[in-house]
Amino acid sequence: MTGGGLLVIGDVITDVVAIHGAPVLAGTDTAADIALRPGGSGANTAAWAAHLGADVRLLARLGYDSSEWHTTELVRTGVRPHVRVDPAHPTAVVIAMVDGSGERSMLTNRGAGGRISVDDWDPSLLDGVGRLHLSGYLLFAEPGLELARLASSEAAAAGARISVDPASTGPLREFGVDRFLRETAAADLIIPNLDEALLLTGAPSPERAAELLSDRYGTAVVKLGSKGAAVATGGRILATAEASPAKVVDSTGAGDAFAAGYLTAFLKGADEAAALQAGCQAGATCVALVGGRPRYGLEVNRLYPIHTD
Repeated sequence: MTGGGLLVIGDVITDVVAIHGAPVLAGTDTAADIALRPGGSGANTAAWAAHLGADVRLLARLGYDSSEWHTTELVRTGVRPHVRVDPAHPTAVVIAMVDGSGERSMLTNRGAGGRISVDDWDPSLLDGVGRLHLSGYLLFAEPGLELARLASSEAAAAGARISVDPASTGPLREFGVDRFLRETAAADLIIPNLDEALLLTGAPSPERAAELLSDRYGTAVVKLGSKGAAVATGGRILATAEASPAKVVDSTGAGDAFAAGYLTAFLKGADEAAALQAGCQAGATCVALVGGRPRYGLEVNRLYPIHTD
């Protein structure tokens, strides 16, 4: 039976965030503030949704090196984690280099997260779930793609709605636009950022991209960063929202927070305009922090404690 719960399938990552004022130069040192944070697109979305009051469970795979820490961090934000520990691979790691504008460049090792598969699936995960949300990164490795197919099929059969976040233009382009559109056909909602929306459609504007994607999926919400967001349904723009005021410290996880804000508001019965605004507010809260998760108890730039298993 479906309900008001949210099931997210995606990645959990150890984020090493380096905030630097000067350009990074090859062959020498660049001064930076460096912080350790729990991250991952799927986990960030789940954490923000739980922080905002949703009933959230997360399906993910962790590595042998830091699973206890990551599980504890998820539970602290209110997420119900369903994770398998991979004994042969470490948890995924991203080194995020953030410049003075808050824009980031990333070095990524997907580690155990790239090996999540149908072996991690349990149909009971759908109990009480009204929406299944897939991180696009899940599709970019064959075992995860098979899991996405299985989970989507069982979610649709159970009456749960399905949404997808395309994740990143680089792996999306490598995976193939047409292939991505085919593999996510079961979704009734897509939440891309501007670059992803334009790549998926070839449209000349974000509004036209949203319209084209909504023709295919039913609803498309395009994240526009500092310019807010737009939502289209059935081929026409329904609502737009301006970005909420924010002092940008680090853009890591802002899109994940937006998705969480939108999905949580919608699960609680908000209309499209209110859900868009909730997404923008969550994104604004996120960019004012270091890392991609809600804050509790630690100063913005302090290192998180971490314990190896």
